[in-house]
Amino acid sequence: MNLKGKTALITGGGTGIGAAVARRFVADGAKVCITGRRRNKLEEVARGLPEGSVLASPGDVSRYDDIKRLVAEATRFGGGKLDILVNNAVTDSMGGITELDPGEWRQVLEVNLTAPFLFMKEAIPGMIEAGGGSVINIASLGGLRCIPHTPAYCVTKAALIMLTQQAALDYGPDKVRCNVVCPGGVKTDLSAKMVGPLAEVLGTDLDGGYQYFAKDVPLKRVADPAEIAGLCSYLASDDSSFMTGAALVIDGGAAVVDVQGAGVANAGI
Repeated sequence: MNLKGKTALITGGGTGIGAAVARRFVADGAKVCITGRRRNKLEEVARGLPEGSVLASPGDVSRYDDIKRLVAEATRFGGGKLDILVNNAVTDSMGGITELDPGEWRQVLEVNLTAPFLFMKEAIPGMIEAGGGSVINIASLGGLRCIPHTPAYCVTKAALIMLTQQAALDYGPDKVRCNVVCPGGVKTDLSAKMVGPLAEVLGTDLDGGYQYFAKDVPLKRVADPAEIAGLCSYLASDDSSFMTGAALVIDGGAAVVDVQGAGVANAGI
């Protein structure tokens, strides 16, 4: 994809999908501003990329003042314009509705849904003034399918899909395209929090846990973050110029599986 001359702001850019998107965007010609709470992780990503291609700017996406500052810094880094916004920062909290602490619910809501809303609120006016742009929100297969005992994550990701489509409708006439990516299993720090305990129960390592986790997925594996980054680069580029409002599932085929049927098949019946 050709992103030469474009500037992107990527939240959660220090690890996982966000870091992979930053590397891919730079490889495809863009400049990137990456943000996250851990400066050391951001600087680690920046050190691995060409000098001048990355601005590492720590920030807390649950703070509106930080969001306004980050959009302004990314715009300055881009010479007065911001072409691409990737809302990737994420948090999670396990526990069913009756067990989940209200404070944890609000924190997941702030990071996974309110922050993308506020980043779009701050970034889209500048995109309109510059003649257009691309917003890419990272949701999840969990926004389309339920994960047991994970209501905060699934509900916020489902809402993020609708928020993206609302923005696509409202700002399409202004040449601002808004799409949402829905990954299935990906090897990230967040997924390792869930797969790690599974691996312990199975008496295996983390790779063995991921293998079991993906046993019913048609491609029989989880994704590397770089595989999600490729789709993001397409959405950021002019190659996707007629695409907006799309919820793109990238899950190795997981969404097509009948879990009951897979359970019967695995039992050898």
